[in-house]
Amino acid sequence: MKIGLVSPYDFTWPGGVTGHISQLAQQYGHLGHQVKILAPHSPNFVANERPDFVPLGRSVPVPSGGSIARLTFSVWLRPKVRDILSRERFDIVHLHEPLMPVLPLFVLQAAEAPKVGTFHAFFGRFRNYGWSHRVLRYWDRRLDGRIAVSTAARQYASRFFPGDYQIIPNGIDVDHFSREQAPIPELDDGKLNILFVGRLEKRKGLKYLLEAYGRVKWDFPNIRLLVVGPGNPDKDCYRVLSERALRDVVFLGKVPYADLPRYYHSAHICCAPATGRESFGIVLLEAMAAGKPVVASGIEGYSGVLSHGVQGLTVPPKDSTALADALATLIRDPDLRSQLGARGRDTVDRYRWERIAVEVIDFYKTTLGTANDHTGQRPA
Repeated sequence: MKIGLVSPYDFTWPGGVTGHISQLAQQYGHLGHQVKILAPHSPNFVANERPDFVPLGRSVPVPSGGSIARLTFSVWLRPKVRDILSRERFDIVHLHEPLMPVLPLFVLQAAEAPKVGTFHAFFGRFRNYGWSHRVLRYWDRRLDGRIAVSTAARQYASRFFPGDYQIIPNGIDVDHFSREQAPIPELDDGKLNILFVGRLEKRKGLKYLLEAYGRVKWDFPNIRLLVVGPGNPDKDCYRVLSERALRDVVFLGKVPYADLPRYYHSAHICCAPATGRESFGIVLLEAMAAGKPVVASGIEGYSGVLSHGVQGLTVPPKDSTALADALATLIRDPDLRSQLGARGRDTVDRYRWERIAVEVIDFYKTTLGTANDHTGQRPA
């Protein structure tokens, strides 16, 4: 099968959607399919030399959902998109965030092959689509199949674009995180390590973790907080650090993907205190693969991945007192940490990329059969 994967986001910047597409492309290659990735790019970065990547349009940074989305708005892409689709003659085109500007919209309009869209995002107050959905329905009707990465993502998308959505979750490289490896020596000094992994954006909830850490540090002085992720703490985080004179908080910055498992294996507890607007819990799965118990906000995007008392503990978002109590429970009880970590390892196999890719291919085949039945054509 010849597959076109389309990203609205700059492929030279790492992110959840671009990482998802990269992993699918890799797995499709193993399965014997031909793949091309169509995505914007950054001219100031070294060109992506992977042969399956087709750069389309320079990107610009745009605030979106508490983060930064790097999109292209070049209207000159339309003829180039037509030429590529005509030349490649894909059996199926798979668009991720298919209603984001502007590259997916051009592809939706020009592609003659059946089209599948994966919806990744979730916003509890239905932002973004709230003002644009009436215009975007024209492009949404051009989709032949719809995937959502979680129940939360399906609820968000179907609120404005009703239809049948197949839930196929994100995947992770389970072996990359589960492989046993020695802790980082300077972090293996007898202190109990609490790990936060994520971009230092307000919605990731680091402020509430710092407040909770300040509470438990009094009762458990032999603990340490490790903060892994790009960006800088905001003014609220600095205020908490200063007012409470927090010690043993280590900001490690962005860590290469190859090195990230060592930080999980150096931790005793992982914490994901996001305040909302998360469609999925990749960091939760990474921690589970490493056999670590998780304390996480009980938000919709996390509920499909982690159950309270099974793989970890959940607390109300933005509740630093409840977060502190949950951390204290795990700090006191190493047996509970081991039990939760073991159940997490059992859970995470469902999210192996090898399995996810096969599920998506099966969905393609169903979509192709339905589309060809409608057109009277024979399946490719």
